[in-house]
Amino acid sequence: MAPPRFPEDIRDRLARRLARARADWLAGGGDWPLELPLGDAVEADALHRPEALRAWVDAWRTWHGPGEVTWRERRWPAAGTQRLPWRIALPDAAVVAELLGEGDRWARAVARHAALAGRWPRLGTALARRFDVLADYPDDDVDRLAALLAWLEANPASGLYPRQLPVPGVDSKWYGAHAGLVAELLAALRGDAGETGLRGLPVPVRMRLLDPALRAQAGGLGDIAAPAEDWATLALPARYVFIVENLQTGLAFEDLPGAVVVMARGYALDPLAAIPWVADARCFYWGDLDTHGFAMLDRARAMLPGLTSLLMDEPTLLAHRALWGSEATPHAAATLPRLTPEEQAVYEGLRNHRWGLRLRLEQERIQWPLARDVIRATAPGASPPGPP
Repeated sequence: MAPPRFPEDIRDRLARRLARARADWLAGGGDWPLELPLGDAVEADALHRPEALRAWVDAWRTWHGPGEVTWRERRWPAAGTQRLPWRIALPDAAVVAELLGEGDRWARAVARHAALAGRWPRLGTALARRFDVLADYPDDDVDRLAALLAWLEANPASGLYPRQLPVPGVDSKWYGAHAGLVAELLAALRGDAGETGLRGLPVPVRMRLLDPALRAQAGGLGDIAAPAEDWATLALPARYVFIVENLQTGLAFEDLPGAVVVMARGYALDPLAAIPWVADARCFYWGDLDTHGFAMLDRARAMLPGLTSLLMDEPTLLAHRALWGSEATPHAAATLPRLTPEEQAVYEGLRNHRWGLRLRLEQERIQWPLARDVIRATAPGASPPGPP
């Protein structure tokens, strides 16, 4: 037997139900009317807890919210006949939203869903999943979204940059803030992967060429940020490629025969796979000694399977105890499949706080004499990085 439920209990239950089911309800689903039981009482409640029973009954007797409350009589030998609240019935989702103080948002979402799905029926489900967009976007943004979808539908392979779009109110800033939504709706509209037909902005890869001979092949330039496809055309005969997480670490490297250093890519390492001469070189990854550093190493190894890590081991970590910092939010994965057993052991130790709570050792904290020895050992004939 369920305990008595007060109006606030029903509101809490309906709030959870609305959050879970609103996409389905917005798309026309749901079993209506929605009936929720209001709990029950036993004779002992009437005899020994009459104030609590009376409070429950009075809460529903004075109920002025939406929905219809039904009652039933309970006959008890000692307490006599009691009229108790039984169920509340809500005829539709609009009434649920009204009960929760969300009536205006719901009405706005319903109207916008009807207008957009009426124009593009295939968008019905995708739009319903975007309740907050339908409920909360300013009217101007909804109008821009509709106009942009119409233009992209009519021009599926325009090849324009976002700032070139001839849609009133849609500039590159607006498009950048709404690109994910546009791609999602366009995928539903076309039944494909959501390709917009627009030209993506090139993502520069910043490298330093650490060998004068390599710089000569790039017109004498040594620090270059260029799209991966441009790097691919250079066909540089690099023997060593160092990938470092921190920009200043990369800037600190001195000349290194046959070597280049890729700087500050974070998790965005995919472009490296499009540069054939990088894959042909001996590649090293040097990142922070924290869980995200190992996650980046794991991702980098997906692009470059032969990648070797540098200075990302337990002895390096323990040798710099005085320089440890704190990692705000450790990586969530329990294991990272591309790590070596030794790397995995350090990753798990960091994640499980083996040496301290959420500790990290940033790569720029590592002593440069140690870095010099490791560089010399991994790149024979190379000169060491200079101090930052």
